[in-house]
Amino acid sequence: MHLAVLLVASVLSVGTLALDNGLMRTPPMGWLAWERFRCDIDCDQDPKNCISENLFTDMADRLSQDGWKDLGYVYVNIDDCWSSKERDEKGRLQPDPKRFPGGIPKLARYMHDRGLKLGIYGDMGTLTCGGYPGTPLDKIKMDAQTFAEWEVDMLKLDGCYSNEIEQQQGYPLMSKALNATGRPIAYSCSWPAYQGGLPPKVNYTQLGEICNLWRNYGDIQDSWDSVLNIIDWFFDNQDIIGPAAGPGRWNDPDMLIVGDFGLSTDQSRTQMALWAIMAAPLFMSNDLRTISSEARSILQNKLAIRINQDPLGFQGRRLVKEKSGIEVFWRALSDNASALVFFSRRTDMPYRYKTSLSKLNYTSGYYKVVDVFTQKGSSLKDSEDFVVSVNPTGVVMWYVSAPAQLNLRQFQNGGNMKGPADRRGDHRVLL
Repeated sequence: MHLAVLLVASVLSVGTLALDNGLMRTPPMGWLAWERFRCDIDCDQDPKNCISENLFTDMADRLSQDGWKDLGYVYVNIDDCWSSKERDEKGRLQPDPKRFPGGIPKLARYMHDRGLKLGIYGDMGTLTCGGYPGTPLDKIKMDAQTFAEWEVDMLKLDGCYSNEIEQQQGYPLMSKALNATGRPIAYSCSWPAYQGGLPPKVNYTQLGEICNLWRNYGDIQDSWDSVLNIIDWFFDNQDIIGPAAGPGRWNDPDMLIVGDFGLSTDQSRTQMALWAIMAAPLFMSNDLRTISSEARSILQNKLAIRINQDPLGFQGRRLVKEKSGIEVFWRALSDNASALVFFSRRTDMPYRYKTSLSKLNYTSGYYKVVDVFTQKGSSLKDSEDFVVSVNPTGVVMWYVSAPAQLNLRQFQNGGNMKGPADRRGDHRVLL
């Protein structure tokens, strides 16, 4: 059996357990306010950057006019600090009237008129993380109906100011309440991030039944250390969390910070490449009004996006950890294609890494490879050694065309896609 066929069968076998709203069959893409703009509500002193309807219409204009929407970046997501400090006289959430004078329905129409979607933020608790009204258990149906009436397209539900029991009840209840509105509203759950991200506290089968995506780990910060911590956690736990992902249900390692202040160009490519390998949601959190052409070219890389959006929906994995500091990641794609990423943890100088496709368990044959970031192509025989020069904290990313098939004999550990045994003789560990 071809590997791609095996993976499709695996995806279809669990597809009936996915949240039944038909949404996010590929990882969602868009823009999210939090990392770049946080809880800036000072519109008097900082009108261009405060959390207000003007900020979100500005970003919508950039998405629709600067080529982002055509590439799939269609969500414009409000995060915390958008609401009034009090609910209205009927107990409903309401936006801050000074910062959102037109209300959320007007903002939703603005997005929809431009072919975009509007996301909003809530919290499964008495307060949001920023201290605004949360959604306790007795307000779940009301808030779901309010979001539907506002024509919101996505809800991110955080978990501050709630306990484990309330989360166990509330996150599934909100899923039911959203579906009951009759409006297709994608559902992002922060639940696992509040429970350590791993079984037995986190039930990934249940998450796939109630959520379209979920935050597994802590918030990203605008730094390389933060990105690297997230990469390590996700791939150290790939055998646990990887099988949970698929069309309509995605692990979420948090926002893309490419275009902000904390990453170099090489580190920005690394985040984009490994988020694509992980089949991660691609929510940028940056200022699209001032983003550099260099950052834009990374985020708008069509081949990286194609890999991320592959309809097979298979979450990639780390194959190799070298003592030299080089790691190799792989993702199966449709049409028997695949993606490879060579990543350097080094901080000193470019490293020339020598290997072959056969050493990475590709079957015998000739392959066409295209470098995702340089667009250069070449052909390789599986047994032919090649050398890639990988910059410190950077990547080389390849799209590998058919007949890219891994040797299935190396993956017979219960169908969970674990790799072959350690090869300690050549200083590598195949995972």
